[in-house]
Amino acid sequence: MTTSTGAAGAATAVAPPGTGDLAGAYARCAAAMALVGASFTASAALSDYPLAGGQAVRYAVAALCLLAVMRWRRVAFVLPRPRQATRLLALAATGLTGFSACVVLATRHAEPSLVGAVVGATPVVLAATQAVRERRLAPRTLAAAVVVTAGVALVEGLGSADPLGLALAVGALACEAAFSLLAVPLLPTLGPLRVSAYACVAAVPQLLLLGLLAPGPLLAVPDGGELAALAYLSVVVTAVAFLLWYTGLAQVGPARAGLFAGLMPVAALAASLALGVEAPTAHGVAGALVVAAGLVLGLSSRRAAPTSRADEPRRRTRVTA
Repeated sequence: MTTSTGAAGAATAVAPPGTGDLAGAYARCAAAMALVGASFTASAALSDYPLAGGQAVRYAVAALCLLAVMRWRRVAFVLPRPRQATRLLALAATGLTGFSACVVLATRHAEPSLVGAVVGATPVVLAATQAVRERRLAPRTLAAAVVVTAGVALVEGLGSADPLGLALAVGALACEAAFSLLAVPLLPTLGPLRVSAYACVAAVPQLLLLGLLAPGPLLAVPDGGELAALAYLSVVVTAVAFLLWYTGLAQVGPARAGLFAGLMPVAALAASLALGVEAPTAHGVAGALVVAAGLVLGLSSRRAAPTSRADEPRRRTRVTA
């Protein structure tokens, strides 16, 4: 165990946003959101399973998987500094525990389509937040986020909700944005693997406490379908998708990475169509095309910076060395 990032931390440090393999980073973000979106069908199998206890099991298994990967890759365990630990606890409380609770409770007071449409505004929230932080507006990225959000609304459709349901849906949106925004300062020092593992570890006691305070049983013996759903959510949707998302997020920043959140409802729709759960609709297909147009608009705006003549000798010296 070590208390500083040191050489081990450098081994998992990531490039700052805008550097490195952009195509690879985009692919990771897209894959992560596609996995999460396709998991909605699996989540439906847990509708009768205790919420907090089931999510606690999910994140506990995911944490064990990620810690095992750390050991296999010889990534040293780094004890987070107090400020990092506070941020990790907040990340787990919002992006993991809070998001799960808000989504489930919101669907009891609002139609799922409305909840999905509200959470679909995540690209706009992330783009606007980054613009405020950097004090620099990127009109094309913000416009792309609006287009992606409009596509999500088309895919999901607009449902009805009472005031509490709408408030809970907005809470889910805030938690989804916090999942990325709170992680950004942690990624350069802790790295995507540690952030993913530590966040899952921190979420387990939070969910257990929530389950003990909530009415009903904390855990139950799962049947075959519930066990398969828990395994899929733990390994694929949490361990794999978290690592993919945070690796891509560290390279491209929250505004551009947030655009890929529009792929969640598209992947959910594709999975439902593949499994025969629902039939294709005109607004669903149109929404998927609008999401694709928003991604093209937002991701095609980056241009490689021209190399100045003053930099040329320095670049040749580096290559020679």
